[in-house]
Amino acid sequence: MDIRRRNNVNVTGRDDAPVLLLAHGFGCDQNMWRLVVPALAERYRVVLFDYVGSGGSDLSAWNEERYASLHGYAADVVDVCEELDVRQAVFVGHSVSAMVGVLAAQAAPERIGALVMVTPSPCYIDDEGYRGGFSTADIDELLDSLEANYLGWSSAMAPVIMGNPERPELGRELTNSFCATDPDIARVFARTTFLTDSREDLKSVSVPTLVLECEQDAIAPREVGAYVHAAIPSSHLVTLAATGHCPQLSAPEATAEAILDFLESRQ
Repeated sequence: MDIRRRNNVNVTGRDDAPVLLLAHGFGCDQNMWRLVVPALAERYRVVLFDYVGSGGSDLSAWNEERYASLHGYAADVVDVCEELDVRQAVFVGHSVSAMVGVLAAQAAPERIGALVMVTPSPCYIDDEGYRGGFSTADIDELLDSLEANYLGWSSAMAPVIMGNPERPELGRELTNSFCATDPDIARVFARTTFLTDSREDLKSVSVPTLVLECEQDAIAPREVGAYVHAAIPSSHLVTLAATGHCPQLSAPEATAEAILDFLESRQ
């Protein structure tokens, strides 16, 4: 199988530099990173890709059984790393992809040498002693609405996820990204995203880790960032002066700077 075609792999930046592997979240694709790539590519080799079912990936390769689990997305990551013979890459994962990176590092530790978690959440549902931001009823309602009318759900939810109501163009961009995803594929990815509990997997993380959170985030409140930071002894927590769940779009300069500072601190 042609992995580069399947996952729409694109490589930019310096050929002789360490590798940054940028992974998008639910309803998105690699285009979501475009505002931070120039700054990162000046110093690093940047690998961009789309999960199967997203963006410019080969939709014929999508399989519901594989992608009903985050392990299926982690397998995509490992496949891309093996195809490019990437070793000790810095995995930069947005939202649910932060947990995909954890699983990829478990599966192929020689491939992932550090993690950058951008607005991560290991579990979206509140639990005793844990605030994920949503009740079980909230998530059930969200998924029911998505399954009943995906395009309507996208138009309503994308601006909430993005935040920054004074910049409506950002919400429109996320809406368009959601609406470009096949509804049947999106339903599976949504259930995988919002119903998976990855809190136990955080205990396996032993590589240097940056946790990036925003001051205000309707999807991953700051209690989640604190939880992830506490669960990973090797982590560093940075709170961006930004609003919303997608700082790579709403605050790209600050996001790139935080990533670069973390990478340079490891050298």
